Amino acid sequence: MNQSRRSFLASMAVAATLPHTSFAEADPALRPATALAHDPLRPQFHLLPARNWMNDPNGPIFWKGKYHMFFQYNPGGAIWGDMHWAHAVSEDMIHWRHLPVALAPTPGGPDADGVFSGTAFVQDGRVGMMFTGVRKPTPEEAAHRGSSLIESQCIAMADNDDLTSFTKVKDAVIPAPPPQLQTNGFRDPSPWKQGDWWYTPIASGIAGTGGSILLYRSRDLRQWEFVHTFAQRQQSFEAYTPWDVWECPEFFALGNRHVLIYSTYGKAFWQTGHFDAERLLFHPEREGILDYGSFYAPKTQLDAHGNRILWGWIQESRSSAEYDAAGWSGMMSLPRVLTMADDGTLRYRVADEALALRKQERSAVGANAATVKLSDCCGEATYRVRRGDKALRLVLRGDRTSDIWMTVSYDPKHSGQIQLDYRPFETSSTGTSEIRLHVDGSLVEVIVDGQIAWSHRFYYKGAQQAALLQWEGDAASLLEAKWWQMEPISADRLTT
Repeated sequence: MNQSRRSFLASMAVAATLPHTSFAEADPALRPATALAHDPLRPQFHLLPARNWMNDPNGPIFWKGKYHMFFQYNPGGAIWGDMHWAHAVSEDMIHWRHLPVALAPTPGGPDADGVFSGTAFVQDGRVGMMFTGVRKPTPEEAAHRGSSLIESQCIAMADNDDLTSFTKVKDAVIPAPPPQLQTNGFRDPSPWKQGDWWYTPIASGIAGTGGSILLYRSRDLRQWEFVHTFAQRQQSFEAYTPWDVWECPEFFALGNRHVLIYSTYGKAFWQTGHFDAERLLFHPEREGILDYGSFYAPKTQLDAHGNRILWGWIQESRSSAEYDAAGWSGMMSLPRVLTMADDGTLRYRVADEALALRKQERSAVGANAATVKLSDCCGEATYRVRRGDKALRLVLRGDRTSDIWMTVSYDPKHSGQIQLDYRPFETSSTGTSEIRLHVDGSLVEVIVDGQIAWSHRFYYKGAQQAALLQWEGDAASLLEAKWWQMEPISADRLTT
């Protein structure tokens, strides 16, 4: 799905005039569980709700020995709208158990028409959530600013350590953007604490400048003041209109640098550099894209060992009519450990907790690994290849179709770079490369040399297929292939 959040919000302004469909009112007969359970395109070891629409990860946190994941969710259907926060809990970031909806719109409140994205924090030993609430404008507001939804920043505090009940602060804690700025979008807070102050970046866009991130600060999380524009569009790789929004920003320390992540126009971007804590200025030095595929609105957390874990919303790339008919849309990426390389670029690897799903390990070299079969499109494979003077090509397809779902290739006579579906990517590795793939239902997550990530969706019709990984390059350049079936985390693709 390549539609921007901005167009979603435009549609929401119309949809907000329609009555809500609550979780309790949603008719389960509209999406039979048996059909969802037997849908071969649904993943078997990725987190997603039992039915309906999901998008951004929100407020992931390790708390009292458990991992909690919240995410944007529509309890009334498989298309975007009526945003709630769904909630799942895990002991290992892999096996999840769904809990009741954590946050829902409050009639008459600042979030009356949607509980949008946000972040978890801990204040005085208690977990809280800072999020964006949206509501329709009053007639007076509409006359002044049009029909756009009113976005404001809100807080809810957990009532227990299971994080199954929250009490909202009645009024928005940041009710509006700075009046001196003409902004487009005002959402997705991500607070952090430094010394006696809390800080939060907020996604926005500024007229004539483009995507921007606003910085606020507070001593108590209730009274906030605008500091300055923390970051704004200047990257060479973002050649978009000067009226976009840098969504879902997050700022954190990693290694000996700081990292800023944000999302816009269907891709998630990163910057690394140094933070001037005195002047509250970030000086970016390197930049890139977190994932070149169907991966958006990422969120991070610290795991039980202090590792920085990256999550992302895996979008659909089929039409809204197709995923609405299917009764579900979207899933969560596998957890990825983020580290900082010496040159200031980011490195990625799937968290070790996923290793527990491996079974039936096999390995082969060269021509003996010409075809790798992953039954039920549910497995992992790792290829170690030599990048020399021979062309290499790895193809992913189904065992009942001639359609190619994805290719990874290398041609020294052309770019001399690894290509994912013929798009070249540069890595710092020389001589050999490692290609790691997780195939699950209608998704393959690819990481090359720990430096390039690509989440790719593929679809087919009919009965369940096996995934075939076929090596079509020089056999001697395939140094080793290893592959595993993966143990599903759900017996029926519904309950996790």
